[in-house]
Amino acid sequence: MIKHHPQQELLVSHANGVLPLSMAIAVSAHCALCETCREQLALLTEQAANSALNPDGAHAEKHTHQESIHTAHIDTGNTQATNVPVMDIDAMLAQIMAQPAATDVPNNAPLDVQVKQQHYTVPSVFRQHLARPWQILGKVSRMRFDVDEMNTRASLLHIDAQGEIPQHTHKGYELTLLLAGAFSDLNGDYVPGDFIVLDSQHHHSPKTVDGCLCYTVLDAPLHFTKGLSKLLNPIGELIY
Repeated sequence: MIKHHPQQELLVSHANGVLPLSMAIAVSAHCALCETCREQLALLTEQAANSALNPDGAHAEKHTHQESIHTAHIDTGNTQATNVPVMDIDAMLAQIMAQPAATDVPNNAPLDVQVKQQHYTVPSVFRQHLARPWQILGKVSRMRFDVDEMNTRASLLHIDAQGEIPQHTHKGYELTLLLAGAFSDLNGDYVPGDFIVLDSQHHHSPKTVDGCLCYTVLDAPLHFTKGLSKLLNPIGELIY
């Protein structure tokens, strides 16, 4: 069972379309794997749409009602009222709905990803990002996405069976969304759909028994804290 979910603020921001691409991909992918968050996001998206279509809400309705009473009062003796054009939302929506159906229907089917002769199924949100090559270093493989967000790096990360990432902490934040397989660290065991956000207060060394595929987002290099991996810290800016 999924134990780690995006915070409510992330879901609200995603529903309102204000997340950067790297984080929007993560939230969308998590919701594809988590029915609870998917239902919550659908509700938040509906609320955001209603708010966008009717930003003034009850205040506008009250103002219109008062204005109608006032207009009726002053026009009582005027039998030649001027016709003032009013935006007809229903007519506008009818015109929109009358347009020809779109021929390009979004394909929300899950995707197949292959790395090192292993096949994994991932949510459709990754469709536009899977043409890039894998970079392989030992048991760890990475496919870097082009999200164009200054120092932020977004990637698919694959760890082979019996593989691990050396113990490290974080100079910024690290988001890991487990897509397939399983891994564990000092904080617990993780299953597909788990949405894990860590920062400089956390140290861990993720390990996997049978292999796993993750989506990761970092805004600063890892800082390795144990063994020979510490030799990588001086070139951290180049490899994260």
